This record gives sequence, C-alpha cells and structure tokens, in this order.
Amino acid sequence: MTVRKVALLTAGGFAPCLSSAVGGLIERYTELAPEVEIIAYQYGYQGLLSGRYLTVTPEVREKAALLHRFGGSPIGNSRVKLTNAKDLVKRGLVQEGQDPLQVAAERLTADGVDVLHTIGGDDTNTTAADLAAHLAENDYGLTVVGLPKTIDNDVIPIKQSLGAWTAAEQGAEFARNVVGEHNSGSRMLIVHEVMGRHCGWLTAATAQAYRRWLDTQEWLPEFGLSREAWDVHAVYVPEAVFDLDREAARLTEVMDRVGNVTIFLSEGAGLDTIVAQLEASGAEVPRDPFGHVKIDRINPGQWFAEQFAERLGAEKVMVQKSGYYSRSAAANTDDLRLIKSMTDYAVDCALRGESGVIGHDEENGDRLTAIAFDRIKGGKAFDLSSPWYGELLDGIGQPATSAAAAH
Repeated sequence: MTVRKVALLTAGGFAPCLSSAVGGLIERYTELAPEVEIIAYQYGYQGLLSGRYLTVTPEVREKAALLHRFGGSPIGNSRVKLTNAKDLVKRGLVQEGQDPLQVAAERLTADGVDVLHTIGGDDTNTTAADLAAHLAENDYGLTVVGLPKTIDNDVIPIKQSLGAWTAAEQGAEFARNVVGEHNSGSRMLIVHEVMGRHCGWLTAATAQAYRRWLDTQEWLPEFGLSREAWDVHAVYVPEAVFDLDREAARLTEVMDRVGNVTIFLSEGAGLDTIVAQLEASGAEVPRDPFGHVKIDRINPGQWFAEQFAERLGAEKVMVQKSGYYSRSAAANTDDLRLIKSMTDYAVDCALRGESGVIGHDEENGDRLTAIAFDRIKGGKAFDLSSPWYGELLDGIGQPATSAAAAH
C-alpha cells in the first residue's frame, strides 16, 4: 500500500513515554518517508471524533527531538471508549443514534488518513482493536498500529510496556522525600500509595528501586540516621492475600523497635474489600466510561492507614500518592531505548501495511513484533514468584503471601 498520510493519538492516563513516542514516530517517518504527511489528533479519541488535530510541520519535524526531554503528551489525552455510545452522547462527542466507530471511520476517511498510530494502555488498544475490526469489516483499508503505554506494566502478552521503568524510578525518587518525614513525629506511619489497579508490578518495582537507593547511602545509626528507619517495612499488591491482623502484629514490633513504619501500597490492593464495604453501606461507587472504579474517589491508601493506625498505636499518619508525579515524568534512559526500538518498528510495520500492537511478545519468545489486536488484553497479573520480588520481601522481613483470586 502507498502511505500518504498518517495520524497519531495518545489516550488514557499519562505515562513517561507519550511525548517521546510521538517524537520517535515523527523522527522515523522523517528518516524513512519524509513525504508522508503527519497529523496528531488532540486529546486522543476525543479529537478523532471531533476532527481536532495538529499538523506536523517542517519546523516540528526539525525539532521533534525536543519531545524526548518532556513528560506528559504534547497532543493531549482523554478517556474515550468508542463502543460506549451512551457516554459519548452524554459528552456531546456523537449524536443520539450514531455509531461512534462509524463516526471515527468516516473522520479518518475525510481526513485522508492511511495509517493511525495509537499510543496507550489496554483500554486504548482494545478500543483501537474495535476500530481496526470495524475498518476491516467495512473495507476501509486503513492500517492501525498501536504502541503499549502503561505504568502498570499489565498488558497481555507484552513483556515490558513503555514508561513503566521510568515510573518506578520516579516513584522511588518521590519516596525519598516522603520517607524523610518518618521522624517528623513519634510513632509515625507512612503509607506510600502507588498506581496499579490490578497489577502490583509498579509498587514492587518502585520499592525495589527505592531500596537500591538505600544501598548507596551511608548511615549514622548512633545519631538517629538508620537505614532501618528509612527502609520499606511492607509491600502490598493486588495479587497477594495477606492477613491484616498478622501483618499488624509484625509491623507493631517494627514500630516499637524502630519508631516508625513505612508501607508501599498498590492502589488496587484490597480494592474489592473496600468497594464491598462501600456498597454494603449504600454508597455509590463512582466508575469511569470503561467501568473501572475511580480509585482516586475511593482512596485506598487512607483506608489502609486507618486499618493499621490503631493497631500499630501510630501517633501520626501520613498518606502520600506518587502516581501523578511518576506518570508525568520524562522517559529515562532505559525507556528511551525501548521507545526508539518500538517506534522504529511501528513505522516499519505501518509502511508495509501491517496492523497490530508493537511489543515483545511473551507468548512468542519475547520477539518484537506487531501483535494482533485480538490478542491484546489488560489485567496481566504481577508474577509473585519472580525471584527479585521474593528477595524484596526477604529483605524487609515480610512473609511471602499467597495469590489472591483473579480479578
């Protein structure tokens, strides 16, 4: 096929890769096919439905490398599900009776787009899958190439999602200052809430990165500067079941001996229990257009803090969330390398008319390939048997936990 015009969009929550991925795609097209016109729909699928886009001018091409220096997305994101017509009508993005997939297809046709690049997580790429299927069924002849973005690192069957490494590094950096509060009062309880609705990879990786930083420091325990006080004392992830009372007993001993306790908590840990309590009390549980519980309205970190505070005899409690800090960062060196390999391959696939989501396929020898959209799913569980996770728990004195029921 001849590619004359391509469109880009970023969607879903931010991750430390979006700006760089946009820049990488622009650079690769400029390198291989400078004659191809590039546009970028603003605010994800919202911009696609409304026809709002930016044009990649020669000046933008010349300065595309600047995008690698920044977090966020220069073209904007939104949470839009093309198969949720009711929500889209409510938001004024389509009219009553319209099929959003058809509206999107007609917009792409009207804009003369031959290739659509979607950069997002499982929701973005399952939405892209719905759109790609609609385009194929109706003979639109348009190639859709996705890139996997999620700090949760939970897209099946992709080994490593863009931005996740950076998010863990940034979460650990955030934790340095938060944990520095450990002796701002006696018997201090700190809960560091990390993003991760169903997957605990980010929380565990953040704790691991933070403890690696601890390894590089010198300590003066005889004058109150002890590694034990600065350490992580518990890591709770959605995949693991733990006994609250037993953990409280263990952490009470830490509190009595060290004088403070720090917990790293996945936002999705214990979420089912919290939601069940709210619903049993008659409270309405807010959800987004994809049906996900709005975790920021549920506040799991505060719930856990309340459960532990009394049991531990905490005199001061602090709950801090690193999510927005870590997810809006610029990509680190490791992610920049991964982004380049994936954006280069995405353009190669697009120019030969091959649709799919770019990633290292865990079900195909970790080979970098364009994975068929119908194989892309969210909710990949963190592997509790990972040796590095076992070493993390051993290092903080936390007993290994059994797996929770799958969500």
